[in-house]
Amino acid sequence: MRENFYLYGLVEPLTGEYFIWEFSHLNAACFQIFLEKFSATYSQDIHIIQLDNGAFHFSQYLQIPDNIILLFQPPHTPQVNPIERLWEEVKRHLAWESFATLDELRHFIWKRLEKLNTLTVASITGWDFILDALFESNFS
Repeated sequence: MRENFYLYGLVEPLTGEYFIWEFSHLNAACFQIFLEKFSATYSQDIHIIQLDNGAFHFSQYLQIPDNIILLFQPPHTPQVNPIERLWEEVKRHLAWESFATLDELRHFIWKRLEKLNTLTVASITGWDFILDALFESNFS
């Protein structure tokens, strides 16, 4: 049984494709691994990743892969980040649940994520103002 688990995730709001990886810590070292895994998985494209202002996102030790550009959202604006909408959807199903262990919670969350298809994720995360911003910037 693990003491902690953190999900790092990205979502493409137009297509609903998502990339989620589980780590034991929320820190720069784990974020570095996440960026490397994402970069290798989607190595043929340039990716603009929208991030909140978590301290580990700014670590001087991060080595950003060549195919990734980090875009920091304004402070206290989780509503503009598509991945936050996905987390809201997952959390919505936790409201009436009770778990005896952290592992039970972890398994429940992964099962919820596995039930989501790209059409559902796009409908959850592809809000008009987010898609409009992508199209305006030609990043989609």
